[in-house]
Amino acid sequence: QVQLVESGGGLVQPGGSLRLSCAASGSVGGIAFTGWYRQAPGKERELVARIQSNGNTNYADSVKGRFTISRDNAKFTMYLQMNSLKPEDTAVYYCNVFDVPYRVNYWGKGTLVTVSS
Repeated sequence: QVQLVESGGGLVQPGGSLRLSCAASGSVGGIAFTGWYRQAPGKERELVARIQSNGNTNYADSVKGRFTISRDNAKFTMYLQMNSLKPEDTAVYYCNVFDVPYRVNYWGKGTLVTVSS
């Protein structure tokens, strides 16, 4: 079993910044961080940023140039630096990892980001 804990969410004004963290614990030997997703009220969960095993990254068009995904493999932690935040970025943000040996996806419980003046 893998446990994921997201943190770093909160209330921020438009134009502000937040840094989200996703810490993995438990049976982490075979996990691969895959990316960050978000779900706004009344909307489906969507991909925000993806990071591949080779370090390549991809971003949703809506966050390109503003968000940066990264990871620290030694700390089993993934990050999402969010700059120039907009009200439409308001959502619950979830991290996702894939347990390669057991072929299982894991999700955290999410962290709420609210962008409002």
